[in-house]
Amino acid sequence: MRITGLRSFMTCDRDRPRVIVALDTDEGITGWGECYNHGPDRALPPLLDYLYHQLEGEDPTRIERLVLKLLQQARFPPGALGLAAISAIDHALWDISAKSLNVPVYRLLGGHVRERVRVYLGIYTAPEPEVLSDHCEAMRSEFGITAFKLSPYRVDIHANPWGRVVSSTTGWVAKLKDICPDDLEFAFDAHAKLFEPWQAVDLGNALAPFYPLFYEEPMRPENIEAWGDLKARLRVPLATGESLYSRFEFNRLMQCHGADIIQPDICAVGGLLEMRKIAAIAEAHHVTVAPHNPMGPLATAINLHFCAAQPNFKILEYRLPTGPAYHSNGIEADPNRASYVADPYLPEDGYLELRPNRPGWGIEIDEDYLKTDRYVHWERKLPIRPDGSYGYT
Repeated sequence: MRITGLRSFMTCDRDRPRVIVALDTDEGITGWGECYNHGPDRALPPLLDYLYHQLEGEDPTRIERLVLKLLQQARFPPGALGLAAISAIDHALWDISAKSLNVPVYRLLGGHVRERVRVYLGIYTAPEPEVLSDHCEAMRSEFGITAFKLSPYRVDIHANPWGRVVSSTTGWVAKLKDICPDDLEFAFDAHAKLFEPWQAVDLGNALAPFYPLFYEEPMRPENIEAWGDLKARLRVPLATGESLYSRFEFNRLMQCHGADIIQPDICAVGGLLEMRKIAAIAEAHHVTVAPHNPMGPLATAINLHFCAAQPNFKILEYRLPTGPAYHSNGIEADPNRASYVADPYLPEDGYLELRPNRPGWGIEIDEDYLKTDRYVHWERKLPIRPDGSYGYT
């Protein structure tokens, strides 16, 4: 079997752009993958076309060899866009390999160590407790989800005294915990907004009495060694890693004891192959893996196979392929019900069930949906401090 073509598609998943990749073969088997959307997403199709020249005519089942070839063809280690493109190609190679044997991808990873994969729902904002409680109950009633990720910020952290920032957070969480059933778990994503480490420590320890599922990325990731000092001073589980790109960076993080939970992104680190290597390093340090996955339904399918086979997996971030959108003033319905995945994985009793009789990723791609360019522009909203400078995000 040989690779005969690469097709990329600009599409969307609700309000976010997505870049989807198809690899075609001379045996009629097509593999599918998803790039991480870093922002300049229209830069990815020409990059993918360039990388295809390294793949044309190759055997798609030699995944390690081909990924190494793509990495080594770059004069310097690839950055965010390069690894996002390689990630999608890696996904497609795994999909082809499993389909050629008529087995799920997780069967190629040593088989599944668990029967199903627990998910938490990313909400990312901090709605009023009553609104949030109602929504959590609705999600538990429909999907059985009992874990949710929120923002810890209730006021502008740049325009308010720090004491007010912390007290508004703790008051809000206390009320939330009071009105919600005690079997619901909440994680808090600080979105790397805190430049000063003492603030990251202070906010995390203020959340400690509420036993959060984890406290995510309170400060910038570049100074990896600083995370060791941060974790040593915290009384909550510290999670980070969505902004790291390779096993070498995660190895440094492990060496300085900088996380209780790592969050690599399978669409950003170079794909499933690199993800497994990262997770193995974490396992050797008694650290669990909760993959970063604010992505589309194809990425969720890919993550499912990784999680099914990974011994030190903890919980998977999940974003409904259709449904509610979250805003600071509450939760609104999303009218867009269509998707490029015809049969997405949906939670049952808070878990994603495996599909042992479905080869590859276990889903069907709606190519008719992909034929129309559905690209939507999206960019981060940068906070502006009172003095006019930009804050971190």
